[in-house]
Amino acid sequence: MAARARSWVYMLRCADGSYYVGKTDIGLEKRLGEHRLGVGSKYTRTRLPVDLVWSEEFARYDDACAMERRLKGWRREKKEAVIARNWDALPSLPRRKS
Repeated sequence: MAARARSWVYMLRCADGSYYVGKTDIGLEKRLGEHRLGVGSKYTRTRLPVDLVWSEEFARYDDACAMERRLKGWRREKKEAVIARNWDALPSLPRRKS
């Protein structure tokens, strides 16, 4: 029986205090290593070092894609509620960036 494919959505805190939201299906540790080496993305390459502040595993890549799109559209306050796993605060926070 083949192992199930796994995907992750993750948030990094960059050296400038900004957040980067990404997804991967190559393995979370491998992708984090790429970011830390400066080959992960253009955005994080110029904002090193980066720290993993949140991640979630998904059984389906499509679900990970949907979550990544959702998080990328959220304001900083809502992302910080996700990082803190403060799920009760999410409905009361503004969703979209202006």
